[in-house]
Amino acid sequence: MKKTLLILLTLGLFACNQQTDNTKDLQDQINSLEIKLTNTYKPGFGDFMGSIQAHHAKLWFAGQNENWDLADFEVHEIMEAVEDIEEFHKGRKETELMGMILPPLDSISKAIDQKNAALFNSSYTSLTNTCNACHKAVEMEFIFIKTPDTPPSSNQGFEPIK
Repeated sequence: MKKTLLILLTLGLFACNQQTDNTKDLQDQINSLEIKLTNTYKPGFGDFMGSIQAHHAKLWFAGQNENWDLADFEVHEIMEAVEDIEEFHKGRKETELMGMILPPLDSISKAIDQKNAALFNSSYTSLTNTCNACHKAVEMEFIFIKTPDTPPSSNQGFEPIK
Protein backbone atom coordinates (compact mmCIF):
# COMPACT_ATOMS: atom_id res chain seq x y z
CA MET A 1 0.00 0.00 0.00
CA LYS A 2 2.83 2.37 0.86
CA LYS A 3 4.52 1.54 -2.48
CA THR A 4 1.31 2.28 -4.40
CA LEU A 5 0.87 5.57 -2.56
CA LEU A 6 4.50 6.49 -3.23
CA ILE A 7 4.12 5.68 -6.94
CA LEU A 8 0.89 7.73 -7.18
CA LEU A 9 2.51 10.64 -5.35
CA THR A 10 5.53 10.50 -7.69
CA LEU A 11 3.28 10.43 -10.77
CA GLY A 12 1.25 13.32 -9.34
CA LEU A 13 4.35 15.42 -8.80
CA PHE A 14 5.57 14.59 -12.30
CA ALA A 15 2.21 15.67 -13.73
CA CYS A 16 2.39 18.94 -11.80
CA ASN A 17 5.85 19.56 -13.18
CA GLN A 18 4.50 19.01 -16.72
CA GLN A 19 1.82 21.66 -16.12
CA THR A 20 4.45 24.12 -14.92
CA ASP A 21 6.31 23.75 -18.20
CA ASN A 22 3.04 24.17 -20.13
CA THR A 23 2.16 27.22 -18.04
CA LYS A 24 5.50 28.81 -18.89
CA ASP A 25 4.91 28.19 -22.61
CA LEU A 26 1.46 29.71 -22.38
CA GLN A 27 2.79 32.72 -20.49
CA ASP A 28 5.47 33.17 -23.16
CA GLN A 29 2.76 33.14 -25.83
CA ILE A 30 0.73 35.70 -23.88
CA ASN A 31 3.78 37.93 -23.51
CA SER A 32 4.51 37.66 -27.23
CA LEU A 33 0.93 38.57 -28.13
CA GLU A 34 0.96 41.53 -25.72
CA ILE A 35 4.10 42.85 -27.44
CA LYS A 36 2.45 42.42 -30.84
CA LEU A 37 -0.68 44.24 -29.65
CA THR A 38 1.41 47.09 -28.27
CA ASN A 39 3.11 47.46 -31.64
CA THR A 40 -0.05 47.11 -33.72
CA TYR A 41 -0.99 50.16 -35.78
CA LYS A 42 -3.66 52.27 -34.15
CA PRO A 43 -5.05 55.22 -36.11
CA GLY A 44 -4.23 58.53 -34.53
CA PHE A 45 -6.86 60.90 -33.22
CA GLY A 46 -6.37 63.14 -36.25
CA ASP A 47 -6.95 60.21 -38.60
CA PHE A 48 -10.35 59.63 -37.05
CA MET A 49 -11.15 63.35 -37.09
CA GLY A 50 -10.18 63.58 -40.77
CA SER A 51 -12.63 60.78 -41.47
CA ILE A 52 -15.34 62.59 -39.53
CA GLN A 53 -14.61 65.77 -41.48
CA ALA A 54 -15.02 63.96 -44.81
CA HIS A 55 -18.31 62.39 -43.68
CA HIS A 56 -19.46 65.76 -42.34
CA ALA A 57 -18.98 67.27 -45.81
CA LYS A 58 -20.66 64.36 -47.58
CA LEU A 59 -23.53 64.58 -45.11
CA TRP A 60 -24.10 68.19 -46.15
CA PHE A 61 -24.31 67.42 -49.85
CA ALA A 62 -26.51 64.38 -49.27
CA GLY A 63 -28.92 66.55 -47.26
CA GLN A 64 -28.90 69.36 -49.79
CA ASN A 65 -29.83 66.87 -52.49
CA GLU A 66 -32.40 65.24 -50.19
CA ASN A 67 -30.64 61.93 -50.62
CA TRP A 68 -31.87 60.75 -47.24
CA ASP A 69 -30.43 57.25 -47.58
CA LEU A 70 -26.94 58.64 -48.17
CA ALA A 71 -27.38 61.21 -45.39
CA ASP A 72 -28.38 58.44 -42.98
CA PHE A 73 -25.34 56.43 -44.05
CA GLU A 74 -23.02 59.40 -43.42
CA VAL A 75 -24.48 60.01 -39.94
CA HIS A 76 -23.79 56.38 -39.09
CA GLU A 77 -20.23 56.65 -40.43
CA ILE A 78 -19.65 59.63 -38.13
CA MET A 79 -21.05 57.65 -35.19
CA GLU A 80 -18.73 54.72 -35.97
CA ALA A 81 -15.74 57.06 -35.97
CA VAL A 82 -16.84 58.50 -32.62
CA GLU A 83 -17.13 54.98 -31.20
CA ASP A 84 -13.66 54.14 -32.54
CA ILE A 85 -12.21 57.26 -30.92
CA GLU A 86 -13.82 56.29 -27.63
CA GLU A 87 -12.32 52.79 -27.92
CA PHE A 88 -8.82 53.63 -29.12
CA HIS A 89 -8.20 56.99 -27.43
CA LYS A 90 -9.61 56.59 -23.93
CA GLY A 91 -8.57 59.12 -21.33
CA ARG A 92 -7.92 62.05 -23.67
CA LYS A 93 -9.75 65.30 -23.01
CA GLU A 94 -10.80 65.36 -26.66
CA THR A 95 -12.35 61.91 -26.31
CA GLU A 96 -14.20 62.85 -23.15
CA LEU A 97 -15.78 65.79 -25.01
CA MET A 98 -16.85 63.79 -28.07
CA GLY A 99 -20.29 63.28 -26.57
CA MET A 100 -21.00 66.92 -27.38
CA ILE A 101 -21.86 66.00 -30.94
CA LEU A 102 -24.43 63.35 -30.05
CA PRO A 103 -27.42 65.73 -29.63
CA PRO A 104 -26.85 67.45 -33.00
CA LEU A 105 -26.38 64.04 -34.66
CA ASP A 106 -29.64 62.85 -33.09
CA SER A 107 -31.35 65.96 -34.42
CA ILE A 108 -29.94 65.34 -37.91
CA SER A 109 -31.14 61.74 -37.73
CA LYS A 110 -34.65 62.95 -36.89
CA ALA A 111 -34.55 65.37 -39.81
CA ILE A 112 -33.47 62.54 -42.10
CA ASP A 113 -36.23 60.25 -40.80
CA GLN A 114 -38.77 63.04 -41.38
CA LYS A 115 -37.17 64.00 -44.72
CA ASN A 116 -37.26 67.57 -43.39
CA ALA A 117 -34.74 69.74 -45.25
CA ALA A 118 -35.23 72.80 -42.99
CA LEU A 119 -34.62 70.76 -39.82
CA PHE A 120 -31.67 69.10 -41.51
CA ASN A 121 -30.08 72.48 -42.29
CA SER A 122 -30.51 73.85 -38.78
CA SER A 123 -29.31 70.59 -37.21
CA TYR A 124 -26.30 70.52 -39.52
CA THR A 125 -25.43 74.08 -38.49
CA SER A 126 -25.72 73.01 -34.85
CA LEU A 127 -23.40 70.04 -35.52
CA THR A 128 -20.84 72.29 -37.19
CA ASN A 129 -20.99 74.81 -34.35
CA THR A 130 -20.61 72.01 -31.82
CA CYS A 131 -17.53 70.70 -33.61
CA ASN A 132 -15.99 74.15 -33.38
CA ALA A 133 -16.99 74.52 -29.71
CA CYS A 134 -15.23 71.24 -28.96
CA HIS A 135 -12.13 72.37 -30.86
CA LYS A 136 -12.11 75.57 -28.80
CA ALA A 137 -12.57 73.62 -25.54
CA VAL A 138 -9.41 71.60 -26.29
CA GLU A 139 -7.51 74.71 -27.39
CA MET A 140 -7.51 73.75 -31.06
CA GLU A 141 -9.76 76.49 -32.34
CA PHE A 142 -7.36 76.87 -35.26
CA ILE A 143 -9.21 73.81 -36.64
CA PHE A 144 -12.33 75.58 -37.82
CA ILE A 145 -15.07 73.57 -39.51
CA LYS A 146 -17.56 75.18 -41.86
CA THR A 147 -20.34 74.20 -44.20
CA PRO A 148 -18.57 72.99 -47.34
CA ASP A 149 -18.70 74.91 -50.60
CA THR A 150 -17.78 72.04 -52.88
CA PRO A 151 -18.12 68.27 -52.52
CA PRO A 152 -15.10 66.54 -50.98
CA SER A 153 -15.06 64.01 -53.82
CA SER A 154 -15.57 64.69 -57.48
CA ASN A 155 -16.24 61.02 -58.19
CA GLN A 156 -19.36 60.70 -56.05
CA GLY A 157 -22.84 61.88 -56.92
CA PHE A 158 -25.02 63.13 -54.12
CA GLU A 159 -28.36 63.08 -55.90
CA PRO A 160 -30.69 60.23 -54.99
CA ILE A 161 -30.95 57.49 -57.60
CA LYS A 162 -34.39 57.54 -59.16
